[in-house]
Amino acid sequence: MGDPLPLCHLNGEILPLREARISPLDRSFLYGDGVYEVMPVYGGRPFRFGPHFGRLARSCQEIRLTNPHSLEGWRALCSELIARNGGGDQYVYLQISRGAEYGRSHAPLPGIAPTVFAFCAPLPAPARETLEQGVACITTVDPRWARCDIKSVALLANVLLRQQALEAGAAEAILLREGLLTEGSGSSVHVIIDGELRAPPRSPHILPGTTRDVVEELAAACGIPVRIAPVPEADLRRAEEIWLAAATREVVPVTRLDAAPVGSGRPGAGWQRVYSAFQELKRRLTGEPW
Repeated sequence: MGDPLPLCHLNGEILPLREARISPLDRSFLYGDGVYEVMPVYGGRPFRFGPHFGRLARSCQEIRLTNPHSLEGWRALCSELIARNGGGDQYVYLQISRGAEYGRSHAPLPGIAPTVFAFCAPLPAPARETLEQGVACITTVDPRWARCDIKSVALLANVLLRQQALEAGAAEAILLREGLLTEGSGSSVHVIIDGELRAPPRSPHILPGTTRDVVEELAAACGIPVRIAPVPEADLRRAEEIWLAAATREVVPVTRLDAAPVGSGRPGAGWQRVYSAFQELKRRLTGEPW
């Protein structure tokens, strides 16, 4: 992974990322017509491969895009790409667009061939400052479309939300829709209230988070009650702990929300238990075949 532009996969070929060429007529470029997946890799082994590619298959189905590979086909593709990029800790970004066609029509032409693109990038460990001090977040109204359960490449709203957070000195924007928590601009959100871990139920307004599922499994294993139910804004603001979960972030403590402290203003005991369990899970799973 020494080259800042490593090897990538493009339509069945492994080649240097700097040499990859995609048509400007590709529908992902013109319309954002495609889906993607991001999967962490620890010690050269993908983490939760099956759930990640199950979600990718569902995204394809929801936009009526034929999945170009079977699960085993994706496994072989990722295995080669990870190995050719040196293994270790990295993440795989994989994107499927509906493909390229001449002209411009919202409705795709029949028989168009999808574009399959994937690359790897280094996955750094969480910063010590983040683990010791947590991060700040802001809240804002969720302006996104009505199918956030599809992992679409059309992410302009998410880009603007993350910019808004960074300009406010925060790491993430936590989103509210009609007074209820949905998620972050690029993460799932959990809260601890009265010692219980809570998260909103799945809906078209929330991406089914693979890392979110891991966090909830680990919390239950650590003896923390887990309840999936709507989280009103008032409950978010009185939470003892708030956590962000994402494939490239693992689980991160939020210690300030809209400039106010969350709980004690330090990473909480619940997060510390689940974070430790997450690290142990990584160590255990990287030694197993995938």
